[in-house]
Amino acid sequence: MIVPTRVLFEHAYGKYALGAYNINNLEQIMGLFKGCIDSQAPFIIQLSKGARGYADKRMLEAMIRTAEEIFPEAVFAVHLDHGDEQTCYECIESGFYSSVMIDASHDPFEENVAITKRVVDAAHAKGISVEAELGMLGGVEEDIKVDEKNACLTDPEEAYEFVKLSGCDSLACAIGTSHGAYKFMGGQGIHFDRVKAIQDKLPGYPLVMHGSSSVPQEEVARINAAGGSIKGSKGVDTAQYLPAAKLGVCKVNIDTDGRLVWTRVHREYFQNSPEKFDLRDPGKIFIKEYAKFIASRNELLGSAGQLASVKEYILAKA
Repeated sequence: MIVPTRVLFEHAYGKYALGAYNINNLEQIMGLFKGCIDSQAPFIIQLSKGARGYADKRMLEAMIRTAEEIFPEAVFAVHLDHGDEQTCYECIESGFYSSVMIDASHDPFEENVAITKRVVDAAHAKGISVEAELGMLGGVEEDIKVDEKNACLTDPEEAYEFVKLSGCDSLACAIGTSHGAYKFMGGQGIHFDRVKAIQDKLPGYPLVMHGSSSVPQEEVARINAAGGSIKGSKGVDTAQYLPAAKLGVCKVNIDTDGRLVWTRVHREYFQNSPEKFDLRDPGKIFIKEYAKFIASRNELLGSAGQLASVKEYILAKA
């Protein structure tokens, strides 16, 4: 069941965070739904501009609709991740999305507000929520690339002004995380003092954490042992997910970790079975492994076991 993102945020606020998982293909979709049903968790399925181009937006939407039929007990929202203005309008008009993200964080504050406000006006007319971004995360994710020297934490005063002026429904904040597999150096981590300061300015308002993959070192080691060459990678400490949720972070974006699981499964499979060529064989393994990974992340986010409660909440609001 596809539901409004805002309803999921209302239920989650201050208690747990929703896993927001980027998908690109059939195997990821099947593993995601299986993992969320296994852990009894509501979730957010994310389509990036890159994913919509890779698999074609019509193919992805059709697969999600089919998964909704295969897993009728699932409760989830569909979200556009890191959209530009035109892509946001396309998704709003499609009638398929629960929410869209407009990422104008690279523009000056005033221009970011203006672009976001235009998207908000269009989205709200269709009952769709809007996520915006303020502050810039470092790192690389698809076509998003920001040098660490240009990354900056979100200013709480600016966050308050931005939300008031733009009318956006949730805010992706720069709080120390980074896109991609190379997030932290040394002992750096999430700046909880900055999260708290933003929450103090925007009490009850849903915050979003991007760049939240943990980059499991076991996955990296297994990839490298099977012929990979991923070096120096480090991600978010998963023990920080729930404390962030308690401070109003309702949505935690996880993409890189899923790619690592995919890479590990396929490298190991073909290294161990070099005579094999059927793409379905490693695909079946990946679906199972990805489902296990998703369930483990939902446990850490606190969303596991919330499915029955969120269904009751949705029925009560109907």
